[in-house]
Amino acid sequence: MNACIMDDSVETECGVFGAVDFDKNPIFPYIYWGMRAQNHRGHQSHGFLTYSDKFNAYRNLDLIPKIKKRDIQEWIRSLPGHVGIGNVRYTTSGHMNREALVKGTQPISMETSNSRLAISFNGNIVNTAELNEEFSKSSRDFSYECDAEIISQKLVNELSKKSDLESAVASCMKNIEGAFSVSGITQNGTLFAFKDPYGLRPLCSGCSPDRKICAFSSETVGLDINGLNHSFEVEPGEFVTASKEGFERRRLVAQSKKALCAFEFAYFARPDSKLNGKYVYEIREEFGRTLGREYPDVVERADLILSLPETSDDAAFGLHEESGLRWERGTRRHRYVTERAFILLSQERFSTIDRKINIVDHKLAGKNLIVIDDSIVRGDTTKVIINKMRRLGAKKIHLFITFPRIVGPCFYGIDMATYGELIGSTRESSEIADVVGAESVNYQSIEGFVKATGMDKSDLCFGCVTGEYPTPLAQRLANWMRRKFENGHEETGRIYELDIKSLP
Repeated sequence: MNACIMDDSVETECGVFGAVDFDKNPIFPYIYWGMRAQNHRGHQSHGFLTYSDKFNAYRNLDLIPKIKKRDIQEWIRSLPGHVGIGNVRYTTSGHMNREALVKGTQPISMETSNSRLAISFNGNIVNTAELNEEFSKSSRDFSYECDAEIISQKLVNELSKKSDLESAVASCMKNIEGAFSVSGITQNGTLFAFKDPYGLRPLCSGCSPDRKICAFSSETVGLDINGLNHSFEVEPGEFVTASKEGFERRRLVAQSKKALCAFEFAYFARPDSKLNGKYVYEIREEFGRTLGREYPDVVERADLILSLPETSDDAAFGLHEESGLRWERGTRRHRYVTERAFILLSQERFSTIDRKINIVDHKLAGKNLIVIDDSIVRGDTTKVIINKMRRLGAKKIHLFITFPRIVGPCFYGIDMATYGELIGSTRESSEIADVVGAESVNYQSIEGFVKATGMDKSDLCFGCVTGEYPTPLAQRLANWMRRKFENGHEETGRIYELDIKSLP
């Protein structure tokens, strides 16, 4: 059993940032702050890479460190150059031991006899096994620990055939299946970015008011913290380079379907980021209003609204506005309790989940509660929190969940890769309520979710909710593993890391 299923929290693979200063000033402060603003996208490791006449890199595990003012010049001396990229990562591919985590820390650089480049990657590749085998045959030095290595290996392989960068990127888009939003630096210091043909992961661009600094960022908060104006979201299948004249955009692969991950709206993105031109917190407020309209009978019988901080706080406010019920700020997350449960012994696991959330007891006693959360994935955390509320005297507990019921794995960068770990894969809402100890579990409808985002349903990926995946191999893998799971076969690891040659 994969260790990651021990916890109910979910993580995305990583966040990226890249910037260039055309006045040739040190770029490291921009890279540092761009990544600090996105540290929520990956806690396991971080890294910075700059370009002067060579690539200069710093990589380490854990959260991005605080840098004291007296140390900033030392960092700039170690990471000189006017162009750079950064990354924060959480592992959804490769191994989980310390050696593998260190090796998979990004950004990564790669070179051949006639080319070199560096990239920062966000996403997850589906045809990993096929590409790993291909590259292992063509390069004796290739060893796989993270999907960024597959992207960079494909790029340098194409460049070694004397292809230009644009053609190399186009080959990635046509031959690599999955989610990838990439920012990178060429061997002559050109900053570039590209996105997979479905646009599964966010990636935006921005400039300083005088246009002397240009940047790419997974989220708009990476631009905001640096005083950069948001220019545009990189389109699916688009390749973009930054120059003094501005951004040069080229659509290399056109798909009839877009598929931005819907979970970005519910959980991953910071509330003060913008997606589809709207602040995420405003969308989450609308999630709460929608839940109030969809479940009026439950609202009518409730006394208080509680939220599980912080991703559901905005939805709780929206529900409060819609229903008139008091939103009691009676749950607080301990900011510095950051351990994830999978690293603990089984007997410690639930006590750590319990410690992450503090609940003000006298507000709950004898009350009928609506507890709002962003999602239920495995159910462990939900069960512990509800049990804690019962001990504190809550009379009835009705869960409102902003993201629709998750029934299948994700292939594109969310840490849920098997059917067996998902509480919703074999249970309806009433059965989930029995398992977690609630009176009811009330999921937002897909239609309500989509309407709140302001997007078309056809432009969002709901694969984990509907079982309909935007890319072909992911669909084949999901169908195959679902059949095996329903027939009692044990799932032994991440679906997308299995040998695809064994597919029927």
